Amino acid sequence: MGKNKKSSRKIVMVIGVILVSIAALPFAINEYVIKTTESAIVGEIKEDKEVSFVKEDQSRFKALNADCILVLGAGLKSDGTPNYMLKDRLDTGIALYKAGAAPKLLLSGDHGKKYYDEVNAMKRYALDRDVPEDDIFLDYAGFSTYDSMYRAKAIFQVSAVIVVTQKYHQHRALYLAEKLGYEAYGVCSDQRTYAGQEKRDTREFLARNKDFFKMLAKPDPTFLGTAIPISGNGLESWD
Repeated sequence: MGKNKKSSRKIVMVIGVILVSIAALPFAINEYVIKTTESAIVGEIKEDKEVSFVKEDQSRFKALNADCILVLGAGLKSDGTPNYMLKDRLDTGIALYKAGAAPKLLLSGDHGKKYYDEVNAMKRYALDRDVPEDDIFLDYAGFSTYDSMYRAKAIFQVSAVIVVTQKYHQHRALYLAEKLGYEAYGVCSDQRTYAGQEKRDTREFLARNKDFFKMLAKPDPTFLGTAIPISGNGLESWD
């Protein structure tokens, strides 16, 4: 009888340890993704909430020898123009381009529906700010962060990139690039306090875990296609 009780206690303890470990795993993965990419973040908007820091640090950005500046999509307003989060990413990316941080812009977003065209909205924004069309590459199939980061290498043949997004999102993008086998440096574009950020932080926690396990298999993105080297002419990506 005593032996049975001891055995039962051991089983309960083992089950308890397993359950605690399972519960802790998502938090450990989240922390791992953040900690392993922190050093790859090379620029953040300063207290003045402007992109003026880009000019101050332009020699450091140039020294990265990046093939392009990758601006990740973030959504549109109801009128089809970039929302505040995307506008801040674009402003930062364009400032980096004009400072000579990289010779090309790669704009990646969602154009999976006829009446939702994030990528061309990003293109128009860049053109209106005097970025030459030859230097603007468009990725119409950036349906997720995973797709955007995968296609940067597989389609646009990027070997080193400056990624522009808000800091909460930056760690996952950099982690994906690292595991996909190319150099990535992050510049964070947080120029304001964004409504709904708590919900985004929760979703990002889950997304870091999802992409951590996704990288174990590295499945193809939603769409692949013909290679469009970033070293070429951006117009080749506009069709």
